[in-house]
Amino acid sequence: MPPEIVVAPAKLTVSLRVTGVRPDGLHLIDAEMVSLDLADELVFTDGDGLDVIGARGLPIPANDDNLVRRALRLVGRTAHVRLTKAIPAGAGLGGGSADAAAVLRWAGVYDVALAERLGADVPFCLLGGRARVTGSGDVLEPLAVTAQTFTLVTPPFGCSTPAVYRAWDDLGGPTGVGANDLEPAALVIEPRLARWRDQLAEATGQVPVLAGSGSTWFVTGAFPQAGTVVQATGPF
Repeated sequence: MPPEIVVAPAKLTVSLRVTGVRPDGLHLIDAEMVSLDLADELVFTDGDGLDVIGARGLPIPANDDNLVRRALRLVGRTAHVRLTKAIPAGAGLGGGSADAAAVLRWAGVYDVALAERLGADVPFCLLGGRARVTGSGDVLEPLAVTAQTFTLVTPPFGCSTPAVYRAWDDLGGPTGVGANDLEPAALVIEPRLARWRDQLAEATGQVPVLAGSGSTWFVTGAFPQAGTVVQATGPF
């Protein structure tokens, strides 16, 4: 087949409340998410394999555990994929989920229940745009897409989402002072986050919010000197 290119937009969790824990250990959330014009690129060609280019943040395996490979197996498709990363791994921007969702779109699969089997953020990344996301990530209420600009700063290290949620449990399920309940837990797991938060606050005069489980901090508005400015857009 000729090469087919699919983009995988990052997601930004504008607000996040953890509302409970299911008996199987999955956490329930009430969040607002938007798609960003920061995106990975997947090129599908004949064959069977995965090349990862430009990865940064947490290590990204190019083996069968990668969400791209898992998504291909889930939909019963085979392809060679060249994945060019722009979304840092472990940044709280849904990079792996976005890549998995891109595979589903390439395969013509828009089944939210199937997407959830790959991860809690995959259903939103599959549909994109802007939405209220509840349940374990599987209940999406589309919201009107409005043009918004955010300034993001991503440290040169990532945060493990499972570790942050475990820390949230260990702390007794705290409610965040700001828009994200996971901030206290993420700061326990990775204390270096505080320095990046404070630098962004000083540069912008705004109160930064942690993106998802971290490590990215963001503020609303364009502050080019403080970090990377991305525009929230969609649907994709």
